[in-house]
Amino acid sequence: MESKLQDVNSKPPKQPDPVHDDGPLLKPITIFASDTEELERKFAAYVRRDVYGTMGRGELPTKEKVLLGVALVTLVPMRVVAAMALLLLYYLICRVCTLCSVPNREDEQEDYAHLVGWRRIVIVQCGKALARLMLFILGFYWITHSCRVENPTSSEENKRQPEETGRPGVIISNHVSYVDILYHTSKSFPSFVAKRSVAKLPLIGLISKCLGCIYVQRESKTSEFKGVSAIVTERIREAHRNTSAPMMMLFPEGTTTNGEYLLPFKSGGFLAHAPVLPVILNYRYKRFSPAWDSISGLRHVIFLFCQFVNYMEVTELPMYSPSEQEKDNPKLYANNVRRLMSTEGNLILSDIGLAEKRIYHSALNGLFSQC
Repeated sequence: MESKLQDVNSKPPKQPDPVHDDGPLLKPITIFASDTEELERKFAAYVRRDVYGTMGRGELPTKEKVLLGVALVTLVPMRVVAAMALLLLYYLICRVCTLCSVPNREDEQEDYAHLVGWRRIVIVQCGKALARLMLFILGFYWITHSCRVENPTSSEENKRQPEETGRPGVIISNHVSYVDILYHTSKSFPSFVAKRSVAKLPLIGLISKCLGCIYVQRESKTSEFKGVSAIVTERIREAHRNTSAPMMMLFPEGTTTNGEYLLPFKSGGFLAHAPVLPVILNYRYKRFSPAWDSISGLRHVIFLFCQFVNYMEVTELPMYSPSEQEKDNPKLYANNVRRLMSTEGNLILSDIGLAEKRIYHSALNGLFSQC
């Protein structure tokens, strides 16, 4: 098994960008079933531990099969109809609010995030309310939210941080599922970084422009990425200086985990030298885990819709202001915030990333292809 993984890593991987990397998964690796324990040890941050098993393809007990079957013919159709109705409703709201308005076009970006007056108020308030209602439809009836007033585990250096006024420029969150986006939209209505193709999607495209998403061509060359990185940095600084500017939201891990681990942070969100707001998301579960780790998107959506109740716990840490040393070293800034989130959220620090996730996925695909 060790040699097989080394063979996969023998070719140097394409350098990922500091914001996203979404290249194709590797081809399936032929492995033996006895190697699964070693796989789970090496790639623990992506291992599913719910009753649905690896990749959501585990053998289910009879009771679970019955519950799944009943939900498929009753709960799922109602949730799909309700979710589509909400999506269409918000699209129409965004369409009305952007009529006769010219989008902001700068650096090959296009958005309506800088609308003012009643248009912006309606877009933001309706977006927050409908995002929370969408979470309710998905079974997140109660969301436990806690705020840490002060950080008892901060180091002496962090305690000597200068006091910063105003608000943070960016929200920094661990990334567990696409459901994370719905929560942050319902809470703060921030701007995200998204693939350029999202802007062209029916319904979703206009909504993403109203959110003020920054679009990036993930297969782009380094020169184009630098332009996007500069836009993100400027937007973070603007959000920190101007309370009317849209807040930025970043997932510095660059991919999702099973919710038990925290991957290395990319430094793109820390280049602005602005304070950040760390937020920790935790999904408790009994049957199906909402974490989107090693399971396909379609299978995950179906199982999530089949689960009557889902649980989410949110911990919001105090605004973290960088020291002078952290301002001079964005990697140090990112690492310190990561360690703080790990301690406060009881998350295990992991040194693997997206490249290892692709290796794990290809290995699992090879395993199931032998079955």
